[in-house]
Amino acid sequence: MTTWRTPAVVVVAGCMIAVIGFGIRSTFGLFLQPLTTDLGWSRETYGLAIALQNLFWGIGLPFAGALADRIGSVKVIIAGALMYGAGVYGMSVAASPFALHLTGGVLAGLGIAFAAFTIVMASMARVVRAERRSMVFGLGTAAGSLGQFLFSPIAQGFIGAWGWTTALVLLAAVCLVMIPLAMVLPSDPAESVDQVAEQTMGAALREALAHRGYLLLTTGFFVCGFHVAFITVHFPAYIRDVGLTPTVGAWAIALIGLMNIIGSFSAGLAGQRYSKKAGLSLIYFVRALVIMALLLLPKTPFVVLAFAAIMGLLWLSTVPLTTGIVAQVFGVRYMATLFGIVFLSHQLGSFLGVWLGGRIYDQTGSYDGMWIAGAVLGLLAALIHLPIDEKPLARLSATPA
Repeated sequence: MTTWRTPAVVVVAGCMIAVIGFGIRSTFGLFLQPLTTDLGWSRETYGLAIALQNLFWGIGLPFAGALADRIGSVKVIIAGALMYGAGVYGMSVAASPFALHLTGGVLAGLGIAFAAFTIVMASMARVVRAERRSMVFGLGTAAGSLGQFLFSPIAQGFIGAWGWTTALVLLAAVCLVMIPLAMVLPSDPAESVDQVAEQTMGAALREALAHRGYLLLTTGFFVCGFHVAFITVHFPAYIRDVGLTPTVGAWAIALIGLMNIIGSFSAGLAGQRYSKKAGLSLIYFVRALVIMALLLLPKTPFVVLAFAAIMGLLWLSTVPLTTGIVAQVFGVRYMATLFGIVFLSHQLGSFLGVWLGGRIYDQTGSYDGMWIAGAVLGLLAALIHLPIDEKPLARLSATPA
């Protein structure tokens, strides 16, 4: 490793990429109402664009991960930043639903995939020892949540001051800041502080797909995507529907991000000492309870913000535990590829959560059906994670950790 590219420098740069990439993505729910109102489009039209964004993020990530594992993360993230910025800018000038779906959906989704914080975390994992990876994953996820906390009020301020079109142009420009930060990351995909047995990518994929725990983890992560994407995109509009102000919506999303800084980092620390699969089951179970509480309680600012705070603690605390299981069981050599496949399931859930949320609202005038579905899926996810075998594979125990 280059002398100046110390683990601390790599982790800081990776966290800053997560702040920008995740922060911008988390603001798209704020554009739903002003964009659809100005252009006369339905919520399903906008919801489909963001659903496609999540879908192509998921489809693109395994390919981006495979490229990162072959040629390194730097080139992949630079390409992603360029596509991300172009897609967000395209949303500002889209004159038809098709243009919105192509730019804000397909192009931005692929950009997010290639500049994904999961690829960044794979780079971070290679510069720290196995016993510290769970904490670093938590730190990277918490950085993304800091981005959500910072960018939500900033984007709402942009919209209020200059309108939604200019706000999107400014966010597109910020995407490009990820390019110099990516150049700090390790460029050699084989570089790692650990000595690992040589393995081909094909062998790694066959090994993972034959592992029941990997398949269960992939299935369970679908639910995380369903929850997170639906709430990110539709929660601000839901808050306005129940009679509260747009400011409450913006601060609810920001509060989710703020509390997830605590939740993600705490999950990463807990994952170093306790069972990761048990932590995941607990998170999904509590999510189900909190969703039902929101559905049943009166919709006051206190209730909405309390829901945001508790959900924030649970928001992406699944990520350090899920990535931690992948790295713990299979090692880090092809972590970007293997987690990319797990994350595809997450994004299929995201697609369904965003699109179905818009469709159910347009047909019923309410989001209640989506909240009920989210609670049921949370309970199922809590059960799915319990049988996972999180012990490292035998080939890893034969090499130093």
